[in-house]
Amino acid sequence: QVQLVESGGGSVQAGGSLRLSCAASGVTSRSYCMAWFRQAPGKEREGVASIYTGGGSTDYAFSVKGRFTISRDNAKNTLYLQMNSLKPEDTAMYYCAAAPVGGGWCSLLPQLYDYWGQGTQVTVSS
Repeated sequence: QVQLVESGGGSVQAGGSLRLSCAASGVTSRSYCMAWFRQAPGKEREGVASIYTGGGSTDYAFSVKGRFTISRDNAKNTLYLQMNSLKPEDTAMYYCAAAPVGGGWCSLLPQLYDYWGQGTQVTVSS
């Protein structure tokens, strides 16, 4: 059974940085997609960044490219999201997600992910 537990959220001023962590138990295969999603009040859940555990290929939403970095420590079974140059529009609940895959490229569509964490709140003030 896959369990995902996020941490690292908080409040920060615009221009600041945060690093989110997702402790993943049960992700024992090297062929998983893992991703970060976010959802602001009144908005749909959107993909932020994804990574393929087998080869490390990544994808990012256009709105965060160049500011956010997704990474994974396979030895620690932990997913990270380094967020720099934060903007007020980055304010949202951030979720970690995972899905077993055949390989290669990882989508940012939430409906393709099977396992979800409980979320961690990020608030960016101007």
